[in-house]
Amino acid sequence: MFLYNVTINLEDSIHDDWMDWMKNKHLEEVMATGCFVAHRILKVLSEIENNGTTYSVQYYFNEMTDYVRYQEKYAPSLRAEGLEKFGDKMMTFRTLLEVIS
Repeated sequence: MFLYNVTINLEDSIHDDWMDWMKNKHLEEVMATGCFVAHRILKVLSEIENNGTTYSVQYYFNEMTDYVRYQEKYAPSLRAEGLEKFGDKMMTFRTLLEVIS
């Protein structure tokens, strides 16, 4: 199994709108692609030098072909929506991981 992790740091001014959008729209759209089998949102508690709040959004998938399909077919438009809505009030970085045990 594999994990696609998106870490997002949010300015306080967009926190509630982002969380509502994430829970009620974005996660549903990502899961509707059929590329992932599960997801979860985690709040980062360790101290970060940035202001605001940081979350880790994790998407689980079984085959690397699922991830490639997501990146090629769905990710560009889904990312664009978040950037259009929240712009420079959020900062993201992505990590691809393999679950070992």
